[in-house]
Amino acid sequence: MEDGRKVVVAALQFACSDSASENVDTAERLVRDAHKKGANIILIQELFEGYYFCQAQREDFFRRARPYKGNPTIMRMQKLAKELSVVIPVSFFEEANNAHYNSVAIIDADGTDLGLYRKSHIPDGPGYQEKFYFNPGDTGFKVFETKFAKIGVAICWDQWFPEVARAMALQGAEILFYPTAIGSEPQDEGLDSREHWRRVMQGHAGANLVPLVASNRIGKETIETEHGNSVITFYGNSFIAGPTGEIVASANDKDEEIIIAEFDLDKIKSKRHSWGVFRDRRPDLYSVLLTFDGSKSRP
Repeated sequence: MEDGRKVVVAALQFACSDSASENVDTAERLVRDAHKKGANIILIQELFEGYYFCQAQREDFFRRARPYKGNPTIMRMQKLAKELSVVIPVSFFEEANNAHYNSVAIIDADGTDLGLYRKSHIPDGPGYQEKFYFNPGDTGFKVFETKFAKIGVAICWDQWFPEVARAMALQGAEILFYPTAIGSEPQDEGLDSREHWRRVMQGHAGANLVPLVASNRIGKETIETEHGNSVITFYGNSFIAGPTGEIVASANDKDEEIIIAEFDLDKIKSKRHSWGVFRDRRPDLYSVLLTFDGSKSRP
């Protein structure tokens, strides 16, 4: 019997400065290093061009947004992807006329831009005030046919919602990717979500029998707000989970790292089909999921 369809995935983890040129240089350096390690699909963290600016509500930060078409960072990553024959999801702050989105462009291994996903779930809390900047995404959950695999890509807060992972898996996603920016909570120094964060996504991998890749930043970032400085220490812990939710590669909370894992997609596909969770689903009973309060189902 022939070998299955193998793919090597990578997650990058690094500290951002507030210089777009420096951060894009860092991302390119790490993409090249991941390629040298054999990676085919390489995930860069969320909004990697600068500091995580959503700690504050500042109108001047809207100047960080760029249109999707002609975006210089996306174009640079297209050139890099083509040179190395790797797939790169590229997270960026998108301006679309008077709308703004937290978006990711999926670049295939020949440099082709396969399309755009806009973050669907927008958080709003101390230190993570994204609703000030971002419209709710309007693309719906999408799967992209890349050279190496059909992939589903969602963004940060999306990763807390099992419906997102299920929707991408139902559309044929063979691997799930989540670029992320998460760390300490400015309002509560005692709150550390890192293990909760990982376990939720391990559940997505196990429930859908698909590998999952999460890339998070590290470092301490200080943003000036109208109430004084806000500080978040991002906790890294980027990881790759296998199709039963097991952790197969993991980074720590402070170091720049590249983590790598190889998967046999044909073998995983057979296991996913034989396990029966997709066979035995009952969509006819799930209409309660279309309500906010669960009190009534749509006909």
